[in-house]
Amino acid sequence: MSKKPALGRGLGALLQDSETDITIRSSVKEAGHIVGAVANIAISSIETNPFQPRTQFEKEALIELSNSIKELGIIQPITVRKLGYGKYQLISGERRFRASQVIGLTEIPAFIRIANDQEMLEMALVENIQRQDLDAIEVAFSYQKLIEECNLTQEKMSERVGKKRSTVANYLRLLKLPAEIQLAIRTKDISMGHARALVNISDEKKQLTLSRRIVKEGLSVRQVEDIVKERKTEERELNLKKGGVSDLSFSQQKIKDELTEFLKTKVQLQSNSNGKGKLMIPFTSDKELERIIELLGL
Repeated sequence: MSKKPALGRGLGALLQDSETDITIRSSVKEAGHIVGAVANIAISSIETNPFQPRTQFEKEALIELSNSIKELGIIQPITVRKLGYGKYQLISGERRFRASQVIGLTEIPAFIRIANDQEMLEMALVENIQRQDLDAIEVAFSYQKLIEECNLTQEKMSERVGKKRSTVANYLRLLKLPAEIQLAIRTKDISMGHARALVNISDEKKQLTLSRRIVKEGLSVRQVEDIVKERKTEERELNLKKGGVSDLSFSQQKIKDELTEFLKTKVQLQSNSNGKGKLMIPFTSDKELERIIELLGL
């Protein structure tokens, strides 16, 4: 089986397609065989990308990049789209753009592309995820924005960015966490691993209490996972004593997640205090039912 490409369809298709590159097309007209030329553009004529997923730029890293550019120049051109009237909008390379402003450059080398707003959003998202260290919340917000504005399913979203559907789902689940925990993730007081464990706690107060313990006591991801697992076990035992429907065990939850991933539909699994339960596989059409049956080999 061929490996899924790392770049999403938007970035891969647009940045590799000469039809979207004004610099290439103009160069072909002017110099015939010269392809991939870069135009120098006035920095004052470039505006930043409103779809930029990154909202924080580390000052120290920006200064280091500025010093590097001052010494060696800009090795990799930025990418912009033409807006008209001599104006351009940044698609990718905002760190290089900002660093150039810091050292007072008046021009910057750039590829000029043709892209609509949806393509701009997609290209900015994929370029940043693949090349920059976005924090987990920035990634989650980027996924959510692309899903909403481009009307994508999680499955289509995963194809665009070259990630597993489960990976996209894990990031989106972070947006359900309280604002305090999201901030802790952004400031790196809590890791993605910690956050994934906290998401499995249904009570918001308990989430906050445990997140504060993580920061105060420096709990490892494994310790937090053990605490969450222990609490789930206690809740399950309490439900069993009450004679109600129990929470899923760790192995049952794993089976449910794997089936959901394999069948590409939200599988439901229920278990009661007597060990009996139900496995439900929903479908929305006859065609989808046939697809599921084929996957199950029936």
